[in-house]
Amino acid sequence: MFLSRVFTLYPEYFPGYLSKGLFGKSKGKEWDLETVNIRDYALDKHKTVDDTPYGGGNGMIMKADVLANSLDANIKAKEKTLYLSPRGKVFNSKIAREFSNEKTINLICGHFEGVDERILESRDIEEISIGDFILSGGEVAAFVVTDSILRFIPGILGNINSSKDESFENGLLEYPQFTKPQVWEEKKVPNVLISGDHAKIKDWRLSQSEAITRDRRPDLWQKYKKN
Repeated sequence: MFLSRVFTLYPEYFPGYLSKGLFGKSKGKEWDLETVNIRDYALDKHKTVDDTPYGGGNGMIMKADVLANSLDANIKAKEKTLYLSPRGKVFNSKIAREFSNEKTINLICGHFEGVDERILESRDIEEISIGDFILSGGEVAAFVVTDSILRFIPGILGNINSSKDESFENGLLEYPQFTKPQVWEEKKVPNVLISGDHAKIKDWRLSQSEAITRDRRPDLWQKYKKN
């Protein structure tokens, strides 16, 4: 069973939407989620988890000793630990698939202006970013990373092939999709999709994916052409 363990100041946020739909049905079977309240490991009666930065500057920094206490009490040897940070390696579908092979992923949700650098160095923590923007906390990123990983865990998605046809799986964005009715507001479903010719359908979908990727994501298109 895959386990997503989230270290957070707001455990009440979880499991949130991950308790619904296919994720909810498979929770406790193919995967599970555990939250750790970082504040429970504070060292004073006020449950202080942050302090001012050495050298001055705006905001507060999460304390290394408090965060270390929470990690050391819950993380087992050889488990992968990630700090959700805007300066980390950008998370993508390839990384999500790799992480899905882990038994446990530990996700640290930062707040304030970040965490004391020493905790990252001393506990072999990898930094991961979900994009070039700033969030008020790491909880949203923890949902994103967990959601993306779960889609690769066998038995969670209703159709085993669902994740194989999605955007990024072959280096391209996904082709357009259509369903009934065949004609809607005078717009028709492309004839090739109702032709029954699976070879032509496959070729059409590939050509559409290529065109969309070339137009919308030149960066992906360049990588695709090199492979």
